[in-house]
Amino acid sequence: MKSTFKISALVLAFAGFALGAKAQTTSTSTSKSTTSNGVILSVGVDAGIPTGKLNDTYDWNLGGSVQADIPVIQHQLFVTVNAGYNNIFGKKNIDGSGLDATNIQLLPVKAGLKFFPVNNFYIQGDAGAAFSLNKSDLGFDNSAAFIYAPQIGVQFPLGGKSFIDAGVRYEGSTKFNSNVDNSKVNFVGLRVAYAFATK
Repeated sequence: MKSTFKISALVLAFAGFALGAKAQTTSTSTSKSTTSNGVILSVGVDAGIPTGKLNDTYDWNLGGSVQADIPVIQHQLFVTVNAGYNNIFGKKNIDGSGLDATNIQLLPVKAGLKFFPVNNFYIQGDAGAAFSLNKSDLGFDNSAAFIYAPQIGVQFPLGGKSFIDAGVRYEGSTKFNSNVDNSKVNFVGLRVAYAFATK
């Protein structure tokens, strides 16, 4: 129930972002200012709420990422390359047991496609690998797991060649421990980034 409330709050926050972007979008030229012919670079903050079994022992996650959007079709389709850091915070005193869950520290590296069907609104899909930075502390037998991340987002023009890029995604992984079905790291996340076009 608590997890459902957190996810609902995250979706409502994103809906607010989307409505704000729609209000600012007045013409096609505004859209073009956020979808440049050149490479777009962004630096963002990532936060999320664990889903599934992970939510039993972990509260939330926080991290950061850098991303490059490389144009394929002018103003419409980009190849994305993304790398970052993600810390998933373990719950304290799990179910009154006196035990604390060890934080999960990951280095995700992804690539994918970003498509703009309408002004300032995009659909993105990424896949790659997440590398565990504290594998031995967690008892993982795999140093990395495959990850996938479908995402929707909105870009808010700031003027010139810069803008805010806000997106909501679901990120899922394969098992970090091949003998434990519940060793997948899945969450609903929000990324808010400052982005700028290189030309």
